Amino acid sequence: MIFDSLLDLFRGKAVTIPPMDGALRPNTLLEDADVRLGCQAPDNLVEMDGKVLFSSGHDVLELSGRKNAKPKVKAKFDNTVSALAASEEGLLAVGLDSGGIEILGPGSGRKMIDGFACPVALTFTGEHDLFVCNGSEEHRPGNWAMDLMEKNALGSVWHVSLSTGERKCLASGLAFPFGVAMDAGEGRLIVSESWRHRLVGIPAGGGEPMPLLTQLPGYPARLTPREGGYLLSLFAPRNRLIEFVLLEDDYRNDMMREIDPPHWIAPSLSASRSFLEPLQCGGVRTMGIHKPWSPSRSWGLVVELDASLQPVASYHSRANGTRHGVTSAIMHDGAILAASKGGDAILAAEPSSEKAES
Repeated sequence: MIFDSLLDLFRGKAVTIPPMDGALRPNTLLEDADVRLGCQAPDNLVEMDGKVLFSSGHDVLELSGRKNAKPKVKAKFDNTVSALAASEEGLLAVGLDSGGIEILGPGSGRKMIDGFACPVALTFTGEHDLFVCNGSEEHRPGNWAMDLMEKNALGSVWHVSLSTGERKCLASGLAFPFGVAMDAGEGRLIVSESWRHRLVGIPAGGGEPMPLLTQLPGYPARLTPREGGYLLSLFAPRNRLIEFVLLEDDYRNDMMREIDPPHWIAPSLSASRSFLEPLQCGGVRTMGIHKPWSPSRSWGLVVELDASLQPVASYHSRANGTRHGVTSAIMHDGAILAASKGGDAILAAEPSSEKAES
């Protein structure tokens, strides 16, 4: 490591990304999964009283038990819903793109919690204990690409007591914490840190984050418990061109100043159809065919983790697929439900480690 850093001064820094191999070996299981519901930019899947809730735009909706049946509107808001969590006691916490968190309870109306500019992930550990991932101090949830391109590490994780109103910062200086789950056995929170491509452990009472799973081949989003482990969504892949642009400060700053954000060399939730899209010459299409193995700014990926946070199976929608931008996944009625925000669909995949590795 020491010699590599010295040699980089002369040969230039090598841009490498971890391969998708082993349990992460590419397949088409997510692309081939059943479409449970087609809807615009679904996000934030949670289970409440045996029902599946999700967000879409300004609404929180309840997924019907019938395929492609119109979902029931549970709540409407003035701004885009950016995070969602449900407690066993019937409380619903809703993060908003405009900032802040609303708490909805059975027959108790709405209560607003201010002070969070970028609530992107929430989880309850009881009726009154809410944990909050505040992705950035400077940018709203919908402006995540700007936060990445500025190479920020302005995120934090908080504990909020709904009974007393007390809040405590458990960790700060995080590079866009985008998912959180409680590991009760270890007395810690597991947090996905997107811009550093890793999962970290944070003591439930606060403390220094400890790396748990590093060098992920994509940008991790939300993390949800399942029997014997967790489900991790990765909303976009890493690729060498984006990694190179992140190293070149002058180029990156010029790009952000002169080019519209949809056409930046940056991760994306879906493949663009614009002729201005980067990466379309040769790397994306060869002889008019979109190759599944081509470098891409978008991808669909859900990973099954065991209790020790090691990948055991994965479900992909590859570069030539359409079920990209998966930001949330849960287990429900024996199936993996995945919200493809970039593919405008909620998918239902059969969990099977052997099938995923075949």
